[in-house]
Amino acid sequence: MEWELGAAGFAVGLLIAVVTAPVGVSGAVFLLPVQLSVFAVPNPAVTPTNLLYNVVAGPGALLRYRRAGALNGPLVRRLVLGTLPGVILGAIIRVFALPGPRVFRLLVAALMLPIGTWLIIRTLRPARSGTRHPQPASRTITGLALVVGVMGGIYGIGGGSILGPILVGRGIPVAEVAPAALSSTFATSIVGASTYALLSLAQSGSIAPDWYLGLACGFGGLIGGYLGAHLQPRLPETLLRLLLGALAAALGTLYAVGALT
Repeated sequence: MEWELGAAGFAVGLLIAVVTAPVGVSGAVFLLPVQLSVFAVPNPAVTPTNLLYNVVAGPGALLRYRRAGALNGPLVRRLVLGTLPGVILGAIIRVFALPGPRVFRLLVAALMLPIGTWLIIRTLRPARSGTRHPQPASRTITGLALVVGVMGGIYGIGGGSILGPILVGRGIPVAEVAPAALSSTFATSIVGASTYALLSLAQSGSIAPDWYLGLACGFGGLIGGYLGAHLQPRLPETLLRLLLGALAAALGTLYAVGALT
């Protein structure tokens, strides 16, 4: 029944966002396999459905971070400027030259599993004084955001799950990365969802989002994101880094299993 589907989507969105919002991850990257395997959302409609989730869920955490004055840093602008053009290109690639989902899963697994493991090890065994890696240059951050934006446009992920571990691992505090990553996710999701809506007018097939499920998951994420962002200042940096590393490693493992089976 529709109300059961909506209730399940709301609960999933809420639980995912509570855990992921404190470290700057929207949760869409974890929602993607749930939509495919549990809710049976068809391809490529699963991508704009995920983007719709980000659009609805995003303001919850961002409102909390804005009240704390965490959305005014230069990192926010760098990530948004990089991901916005990338998500448009990714949406076009998704509709007209679709890469196989198995390739994407293997790519995510190969990237996220070692990054997550590295971040956990580095947090538990911090580098000695004088051997810390310098923070990445502005151009490097913008270029990385562009690549992640393309991936987000193709597969409907916000990008925080990829940007977060890399930037935190390079020495940027979680408290700075989290609001910036969520801001770029929200901005690119609006542009990406709009791009898919326009493409659906000219192309046949399941291109438009599953509005009911996307909104249900999104409203759950809206509440969960606010709660997660509210918790972040109360959590120590070490715990946040370990949480981000664990999420990245879990994501890599999940996608590796999905690709190989």
